[in-house]
Amino acid sequence: MITSDTIDSQVAPPRNTTGSIVIIGVMFFIFGFVTWINSILIPYFKIACELTHFQSYLVAFAFYISYLVMSMPAALLLKKVGFKQGMMVGFFIMSLGALLFIPAAYTRTYFLFLTGLFTIGTGLAVLQTASNPYVTILGPIERAAQRMSIMGICNKTAGIIAPLLFAAVILKASDADLFKQLPLMTPGDRAVALDELIRRVIVPYACVGAVLFGLGLFIRFSPLPEIDTENEPEELTAANADKTSILHFPHLVLGALAIFFHVGSQVIAIDTIIGYASSMNISLLEAKGFPAYILFMTICGYVVGIITIPRFIQQVNALRICTGLGLVLSLAILFSHGEVSLLGHRSDVSLWFLVSLGLANSLVWAGIWPLALARLGRFTKAGASLMIMGLCGNAIMPLIYGYLADAFTLRQAYWILVPCYLYLLFYAMYGHNLKRWR
Repeated sequence: MITSDTIDSQVAPPRNTTGSIVIIGVMFFIFGFVTWINSILIPYFKIACELTHFQSYLVAFAFYISYLVMSMPAALLLKKVGFKQGMMVGFFIMSLGALLFIPAAYTRTYFLFLTGLFTIGTGLAVLQTASNPYVTILGPIERAAQRMSIMGICNKTAGIIAPLLFAAVILKASDADLFKQLPLMTPGDRAVALDELIRRVIVPYACVGAVLFGLGLFIRFSPLPEIDTENEPEELTAANADKTSILHFPHLVLGALAIFFHVGSQVIAIDTIIGYASSMNISLLEAKGFPAYILFMTICGYVVGIITIPRFIQQVNALRICTGLGLVLSLAILFSHGEVSLLGHRSDVSLWFLVSLGLANSLVWAGIWPLALARLGRFTKAGASLMIMGLCGNAIMPLIYGYLADAFTLRQAYWILVPCYLYLLFYAMYGHNLKRWR
């Protein structure tokens, strides 16, 4: 059984641990800002590029499929240049992706937007492959979930700010009338209106590209220490003597699959809630705030994790509680009915169960990573790349949701959440303990 008592930190913590956590925290803020802006891009592109539900969720697919494609190359890059230089390269790649939005907007070419999103995702794949194991092994392993929770607060705080800030920049109060008039316009007038609408992204993404490039330079010259994962302690070398591949670690492979289902269920909740709220006759201008509600609930969960882990509760037990809660809330979304008025919004109660998934998702990521990376030693970078490949769940699961939403209803499409949380509960209860396949 893998527990906090049997897992030792693989390397000595850097001297300036606090400074390193602050720098990585800023990086996680940037991750969140760039990632969670997709929740407003999906309905925005659906209108501006005249897309179906399925086509609009290609935003998430293009962004996150890069994790599957680029995670192994990212691990090779990190093995060659180290964590710090790899982070710099990741920021430079993200900057290029953001700048691709400029020609995409001038031509209103959806494929070029998707290319830009894929490029941003590629840079994030490098950064995530470096930063998540970095945080995990930066200090005592039994406090890894606590450190991950701090990173999560940075990430989700940016997630609250980004869609609201982006919406404030690109959406106008008069757009509600414009969206109603679009179907009534002639093809020529509609094309002019949509061209004007899509070009509003040029200035924001030009600024994002410049900031990301600057952050790459900052990381290059920052005091962030390098961490060596190639030289193992003798005990760990002996334990891994018969291991020749990361596939020989069942708890890692099952953990990567757990990441797949976790991020998939999380992005479904955040990226679909605006569309689900719209199905209840809530306007886009009103619904744009709902992703922030989910992320606020997630931050609340992170705060609880920081206070309670490991002093009052072990991180594995926190994982079990969160995955069980996620399953209960998913069933409540499907079967609950009744109109409620909350925070100035009048909607079906199921919408607020969807918001509450933010709390259930809060400590899942932080719980899975230390369990999956336990005692990998020299396989840590490759193991992290496999974990990051699990982020392609963000690409695949929304497409399945979009297909089900087109085939059935938006509510019935949330059935996809049930098997996700069932597997996560399995990993929390049993899967993380497996040290051999037989």
